Amino acid sequence: MKTIFITGAGAGIGLATARRFAREGWRVGAADRDPQALAALARELGSSCWPLRMDVTDVDSVRRALAEFGMRSNGRLDVLMNNAGVLKVGAFEQISMAEHARIMQINVIGLMQVLHAAFPLLRDTDGAQVINMSSASAIYGIPDFASYSASKHAVRALTEALDLEWETHGIRVTDLMPPFVNTGMVQANLGASRLFDTLGVDLAAADIAEAAWQLVRKPRVHRPVSWRMRLLWPVSQVAPAALTRGLMRVLRRA
Repeated sequence: MKTIFITGAGAGIGLATARRFAREGWRVGAADRDPQALAALARELGSSCWPLRMDVTDVDSVRRALAEFGMRSNGRLDVLMNNAGVLKVGAFEQISMAEHARIMQINVIGLMQVLHAAFPLLRDTDGAQVINMSSASAIYGIPDFASYSASKHAVRALTEALDLEWETHGIRVTDLMPPFVNTGMVQANLGASRLFDTLGVDLAAADIAEAAWQLVRKPRVHRPVSWRMRLLWPVSQVAPAALTRGLMRVLRRA
């Protein structure tokens, strides 16, 4: 039976992904800091779910959770989904440095800690794959999302680098790049930037879960999510930086 380990599985995209893969008969290692959310998910998914209390910023917690997962799965990890992340929107100088640091600690360092601890399991599983949650904000720095955007640029770079590094071990490293998704994290920040109104919040967590499933079926380094992103992504790779910068300015002021 195939297995997936999902960080931030207690809510939003992680929760929807746990449900999606469980429907396909996979065993789901559901990792989260919230024990009540994990208990609810375990009740819902039954024997398909292995709830694992974990904080991505605590390296000992990460190692313990992955060790427990490895014991339950007999050392198998087909897909690691690095989903845990946080968001704070607003003018850079009006967000505290503690909050900026928290964003980087969870979205980047936490993700790296999970990758590092999961590597032996991935290496020892034929055809293993990593799915990192990147973002549309990894295409170009997004105003009002400065530290979040920086964190997702880092995720994009890690994805590209490790997909090459870990090729020798037979591990694919990929990412999802969605625009705004209607989750509690985004809802908590609505009104903090005009970009939410300009671009809309049109995707549901289930849409990203489906994109994750499709990415497993047909892996590629970057998978833009939504028709707008699928159009914008190839253009962004060849367009002059000044054009992209100008577009960001227009969207923010619209």
